[in-house]
Amino acid sequence: MHPTINSEEQHAIAQRVAVIGAGRVGRALAVALAESGLAVEGPLGRAQAPAPCDAVILCVPDVEIGRAAEWAAGRAPLVGHTSGATPLAALEPAARAGAELFGLHPLQSFAHGAGPEAFAGAGCAVAGSTPAAIEFAASIARRLGMSPFEIDDEGRAAYHAAASVASNFLVTLQAAAESIAAGAGLAPEEARALLVPLLRRTVDNLAELGPDGALTGPIARGDHATVEAQRAAVENVAPHLLDLFDELAHHTRALARPEVRA
Repeated sequence: MHPTINSEEQHAIAQRVAVIGAGRVGRALAVALAESGLAVEGPLGRAQAPAPCDAVILCVPDVEIGRAAEWAAGRAPLVGHTSGATPLAALEPAARAGAELFGLHPLQSFAHGAGPEAFAGAGCAVAGSTPAAIEFAASIARRLGMSPFEIDDEGRAAYHAAASVASNFLVTLQAAAESIAAGAGLAPEEARALLVPLLRRTVDNLAELGPDGALTGPIARGDHATVEAQRAAVENVAPHLLDLFDELAHHTRALARPEVRA
């Protein structure tokens, strides 16, 4: 059994890290950690047990975290995962072998081909079974250029839901917009080329002004006739998206200025 690590100074000497999971996050994380100067084993396959090291980071699907923690048990004094939704309790097999537990969730989207540069500038949710384990996770985040913030298990589901709304659902909305644009004779690639610059400017406005200041368009102006014309077009060209349009319009009205709120 490994001795308990109980100080930031002891964590600072952790130089050998194993990454389990060769998916998008695991591959990018292994390269980024190696480029930061750590000795990295991996990314290993999900069923591979790492050699003894200072820390093991599991980058596997949530349903496989418990099993991967069994493979990692006894291999390092620190064992953590990169899940935003799964509590640290899933790492219990490693804890029983004496490991301190940590969570390290980059608040970033890792599409195909994402490299180590994806970490720089991102937020990173960290957690730990001890203050020292939290500090270790935070130090890894800072090492990769991320801004760590602490999240506990009670708030984890809400945090992860917010991330999904901001990122995953944005992709769903763009796909919906491309489907509706077909009614104007635009192929998906054409619609994407035209709409993405609008999307980028909207995101920039949101970052600078917040939701209230960034909201534009007919609902913000109180132009109900235009909204009804849009609704009719959606019903005509993409009726399967009408419920989505109505729900989004409802919540956008709630966000709009009080004097134009429907």
